[in-house]
Amino acid sequence: METVGFIGLGRMGRPMAANLRRKGFDLAVHDINAEPIRVLEELGARRANGAAGVAQASDVVITMLPSSVEVEATVLGPDGILANSKPGQVIMDMSTVEPATTDRLATAAKERGVTVVDAPVGRLAAHADRGESLFMVGASDADYERVLPLLRAMGSTIYHCGPVGSGTRTKLVNNLVAITLCQVNAEALALSQRFGLDLTKTLEVLYGTTATNGQLRLNWPAKVLAGDTSPGFTIDLAHKDLSLILSAAHAAKVPLPAVAATREMFSVARASGHGLADFSGIVDALCDIAQIDKPRVPAGWKPPG
Repeated sequence: METVGFIGLGRMGRPMAANLRRKGFDLAVHDINAEPIRVLEELGARRANGAAGVAQASDVVITMLPSSVEVEATVLGPDGILANSKPGQVIMDMSTVEPATTDRLATAAKERGVTVVDAPVGRLAAHADRGESLFMVGASDADYERVLPLLRAMGSTIYHCGPVGSGTRTKLVNNLVAITLCQVNAEALALSQRFGLDLTKTLEVLYGTTATNGQLRLNWPAKVLAGDTSPGFTIDLAHKDLSLILSAAHAAKVPLPAVAATREMFSVARASGHGLADFSGIVDALCDIAQIDKPRVPAGWKPPG
């Protein structure tokens, strides 16, 4: 079994690393915060001396970091992963980053005899807790087979999307739909509230037509509609991803007017203090602006079917 390094033990990274350890992987970990390292040590992981220590101790190094800035500094920095790498090593970045970042990592790694896999994560933090994450993987066939046991330890659904870079690009397409659907749902339910409609009846109608969507049926009833806006995926992070999507689309000369409008609403939500709320809480931000009662379902209500 290969030795694994894990850098980035935040809300998603910590449970993913914990699942690797529970499945028996020899694990070296690093984070800028001490508390998640302590939790992983209790499971038998080893504390590494920074990114350099993780790279020196591991056959496969996983990064799960907030943005392209942290990923590039961790991998390409003077005390980073590549500076301490060894030929044959694999770097698997699971962050949501700019496609150009993944491309730069792959090029720099190749010069040192190292390969890169991009495997950004779908689904929410609660799924990571349960080992039910979805992974979109960009990798050579050989690298995919090599990291597959690790992915199976952390998730339940794995897609090999193509060569390196394909996972990152697929994640942006996925998040384009997921986040803009939140905005559409927010506008629809805010209008329903203003009309004075019964929320549960409105939802039942939406669930029974082609207007239904995964956010409205699966995520929202368990989150914002139940009064829970604790973050599984924050408005701040959704805004970051919308910015990545627009930047990549601009480079590819693809106009995305709906995404641009959605990002502006998420900018307003951040400015009004909602940035740390779950991204389903965009409806609360909109209702606050319009002075509309926030939509809430009765305790214990479940979507029909």
